[in-house]
Amino acid sequence: MNWNITEQDAEYIALGAGVLGTGGGGDPYLAKLQLIEMLRAGHKVEVITSEEVNDNQLGCGISGMGAPTIGIEKLPVGDEMWQTVKSLQNYLQKDFSFIVIGEIGGGNAIEGLIAAASANLPVVDADPMGRAFPELQMDTFMINDVSPSPFGLSDGIGNSAVLTVNDAETAERVGRALTIAMGGSSSLALPVITGRQLKDFGIHGTLSLCHTIGKAIIQAKKAKSDVFKSIAEVVPAKRLFTGKVVDVNRKTTGGFAKGEMILEGLNDFTGSELTVNIQNEFLMAYQDGRPVAMVPDLISVLDLESGDPIGTESLRYGLRLEVIGMPASPKLQTEKALPVVGPKAFGYDIEFEPMEI
Repeated sequence: MNWNITEQDAEYIALGAGVLGTGGGGDPYLAKLQLIEMLRAGHKVEVITSEEVNDNQLGCGISGMGAPTIGIEKLPVGDEMWQTVKSLQNYLQKDFSFIVIGEIGGGNAIEGLIAAASANLPVVDADPMGRAFPELQMDTFMINDVSPSPFGLSDGIGNSAVLTVNDAETAERVGRALTIAMGGSSSLALPVITGRQLKDFGIHGTLSLCHTIGKAIIQAKKAKSDVFKSIAEVVPAKRLFTGKVVDVNRKTTGGFAKGEMILEGLNDFTGSELTVNIQNEFLMAYQDGRPVAMVPDLISVLDLESGDPIGTESLRYGLRLEVIGMPASPKLQTEKALPVVGPKAFGYDIEFEPMEI
C-alpha cells in the first residue's frame, strides 16, 4: 500500500521518530518545518512498501551524520540530503529508483522524506535500524554484508565527497573524520542497495510505526490522558522510570555527544535513582546500579508535562521525565547483529539481556 505524506502526517512522524530516536537522530522540529513548506510549495512524498520495489532496482539510504549537540548551533541549509544523493548518482552514472531512510530515529526520519521530495523519488516504509544508532555500520544492511562503498557526504555549502572504502568500520572512521571537518555534521548517502537487499535485510514498516506512535501521542495530549499508556497501546513498551534530572554530564568529543544523565525518582520511583549512559543515543539504563535496559533495545524519554520526546542534546537539570523502554527489532538481536549493536560494541562488559514487556 502506498500513500502520500500530508502536513498532518509530518506532525505525527516527527513525534514518533523522536520516540524511536532513543535520544538521537537529531531534533526533528526544523526538518518538519522544512518538509511542511515543501509540501505547501507543491512537492510530493510518496511512501511505498518494500514489496513494491523490483529486486533489481537501485536505491540508497539517507541520513545525517554527526553529534546531535552540533545541530543546535549548525542549522541545516536545506538541500544537503539532495546534494548528497545527486553526487552519488553522478558518481555511479545511474539514477536511483527509491530512497530508504538510513535511520528512522529523530530528525533523520524527516530528512529522508525531504530528500525523497527533492529527488522526486518514492521513500520506502522501512529502515535498517528501527531506531537511531551513533555509528553508521550499525545497520541491518551492513550487518548482512551489503557494501558501504561508495557513499556520499555533503555539508550543504557546496562541499561534497564520494568515498570508496573496504568495509563498514572504515566508512564510519573516514566518514566521521570528514564530518568533523565539515563542522561536526553532514548529510550521508549510504548504502547503495538493490530492491532484493532492501526486502531481505530492511526493518519494515518503521515509517508507518512513527506515524502510529506520533498520532497516539497527539491523541493522548488532546484527551489529557497518559501519553505512555497511549504509546503502549500501539507498540510494546515498558515504563522504566519517572524522575527529575539532577545531573547531566555531556560533552561533544570525537564527533559524538557522550556522557550520562542521572534522575532522582518521582511517584512510584521515589527513593530510587536512574543513571542513563549516552553516546548520541541512550545506550544503558541502571536503576540503583542494576541494568534495567540496554542497547539495542530502545530507551527513550518523554517530558512528563508535555509528553514530547526529548533528545540527548536537550537534557538539562530539573527536567521531569518519563523513561520508557521498547524491544529492538529481532533483526538486531541475532548472533550476527549483537556484536555490532549490542552492549559489547560500546565497551560494556555485559551480555545483552532482552527487555521483558
